Amino acid sequence: MQIRLDKYLADAGLGTRSTVRKIIKQGLVSVNGQFVRTPDHKVDITSASGVRVEVSGKEVVYEPVSYYILYKPAGILSASRDGRERTVVDLVPEPKRRDLFPVGRLDRDTVGLLLITNDGKLSNRLLAPGKHVEKIYRAVVAGRLPEDAEQRFQEGIDIGDETLTAPAGLRILGSMTKDRFDCCISEHGITAGSSDDFPEEVSEEDTLTEVEVTLTEGRYHQIKRMFEAMDCCVIFLKRLSMGGLLLPKDMRPGEVRKTGYDALVRELGILP
Repeated sequence: MQIRLDKYLADAGLGTRSTVRKIIKQGLVSVNGQFVRTPDHKVDITSASGVRVEVSGKEVVYEPVSYYILYKPAGILSASRDGRERTVVDLVPEPKRRDLFPVGRLDRDTVGLLLITNDGKLSNRLLAPGKHVEKIYRAVVAGRLPEDAEQRFQEGIDIGDETLTAPAGLRILGSMTKDRFDCCISEHGITAGSSDDFPEEVSEEDTLTEVEVTLTEGRYHQIKRMFEAMDCCVIFLKRLSMGGLLLPKDMRPGEVRKTGYDALVRELGILP
């Protein structure tokens, strides 16, 4: 397969098409040791012998698809780009492709595992309702949970949509003290009152419960709405896993790690 040189460089994260065309015309780009000044020069990306493209003497490697694991921090939009605020794609270090996007979304103040890629087929397989890919979350809930909360999650909950939620898992991990909650949100750079999702103050008298939720669908604000239907409020939410892919324990909020297709599919536990 052959592609234009300007597309090769733009896809590799060297800039926009117009930017890389200027670089090419300045005589800074070589292909297999020969300097090229024409943006439409064809580069064979499937050649058995390989191709070597250099800009100012530094090799530029082309990847048709890219995959990143992000520990999403609080306060960042799950979007490809935004004219006013930082997005999860902005956290991917340069050079990076311009067609990256997050697989699904996490609310602004939800933290945890998020995949970023330009692989639309993989994204569809992970997000399609019929695939039933499990996503596991850890949450802190304010308010007293009903005794049948776990059963109601399994049966489906009316959150105001046309249909009940799909059967979901709820595991009650235990009560949480105010001090532990304050430590938890502090570790993630969250302060009380930082958004509508976080109350101005959590008192010692408030009932806080730590839970684990397993979903196979992803409706708008779904976990928050499920607990609201039981007169409770989610005040902290973290995604731990997607399929068999776990958020690495040694990652910190805001950290990004590049991974490969084979390793990612193996961890996710889905067929290639």
